[in-house]
Amino acid sequence: MVRVSLSDWLTVSVAGQDEPVSRIVRDFVAAEGGVGEAAVVGLTHRLPARTAALANGTIGHALDYDDTHFAYLGHPSVAVFPAAFAIAQKTGASGETFLGAALIGAEIATRIGSWLGRRHHLVGFHSTATAGAFGAAMASARLLGLDEEEAGYALGLAATRASGLRAQFGTMGKPFHAGMAASSGVEAALLAQRGFISRPDALESSQGFAVTHGAEMQDPTEVLNGLGQSWLFEGVLHKFHACCHGAHASLEALTEVRDGVGVKPDDVASVSISVPPRYLNVCNILEPKTGLEAKFSFRLCAAMVLAGRDTAALTTFCDATCHDPEIVALRDRVTVTGDEGLAETEAVVRVTCSDGRTFDVNHDIGREVSRATRERKIKAKCQALLGQDQAAELWKAVEAAEPAGLEEWIQNHVLHQASARGENHKNLI
Repeated sequence: MVRVSLSDWLTVSVAGQDEPVSRIVRDFVAAEGGVGEAAVVGLTHRLPARTAALANGTIGHALDYDDTHFAYLGHPSVAVFPAAFAIAQKTGASGETFLGAALIGAEIATRIGSWLGRRHHLVGFHSTATAGAFGAAMASARLLGLDEEEAGYALGLAATRASGLRAQFGTMGKPFHAGMAASSGVEAALLAQRGFISRPDALESSQGFAVTHGAEMQDPTEVLNGLGQSWLFEGVLHKFHACCHGAHASLEALTEVRDGVGVKPDDVASVSISVPPRYLNVCNILEPKTGLEAKFSFRLCAAMVLAGRDTAALTTFCDATCHDPEIVALRDRVTVTGDEGLAETEAVVRVTCSDGRTFDVNHDIGREVSRATRERKIKAKCQALLGQDQAAELWKAVEAAEPAGLEEWIQNHVLHQASARGENHKNLI
């Protein structure tokens, strides 16, 4: 699982390296300079581990196409992997050591996110940033070889540094949250390594993180017990469509109808979609006019799937698609309603054909799928975003997971993209 998530994180990172927020943060850290310790996506030279984590976390979340976890209520890999990758390069860690630390960090972030719970989310905190900082700190602590006492100090310091408000959603502040988490985790572990002392019970103390940040539970042992024996991170969900995750269950259900039964656009008389009610205020723009709005429209996304458009590709979600006559005609045959009985990861679709045939499909993206199926879908996503050759090279690098090999792939991709745009690679140094 950790290799699959690693490949997904690197894919969306390089695909999002030219987003405005990516450029701003990358230019910011590059201007500061510093000791070359770790690679930054979009650059051909290294920067300090802490700033590399800040940049790579932000860049990885720029497209909002990275993995999510519904128990965590956030995005685990994009907060933890940039920290682990930066410290692994700084310390010269092996691939297996790097992967082990990344997995531990992702598991701790997921468990703490679950511990903070929905209350933490509803009062306005972004769990990607808050819980993610703890996972990043523990991944970094593992790679730095901190002992139990030092790791406790890193965790306590992360409790003071962890922050991020949902009020930033819809702005550059949201992807920056992932960078903040990764950077804070690296910083906390590096300071603890130097003898920095903090309060190790800062999660659960009387004025600690749980009390001040609206956690549903006060005792962290409720979720930390069993660490290393069972793995919550295995429930991570990867995005296979370049749109709001709330729409994915319905799109998977419609894909089953399209591919399994062979329903064509002209066959469709009507489509009804039932989803958890909370998504009606999240991704239910009825008549989107822009590519960004399309990502938050059940009806338009459904039309894309039924018309055979590649919803894994970023280019599919463009202004032109919103005004395509075939897509608009299909969109207007779709209705969306809420159903309190559905799980957050579930949707039910009914496709009625003009000849009277009716197809009902229930799909839950939280249902466990085989490793082979998940890998196949991730590889298809990589190819849609990077092209077949670049995707194949990435999978080779991820299989070995050596930080040096992953860094080489990132820099080769940067040069490949620059060459395709006719740019001089010196502009990237």
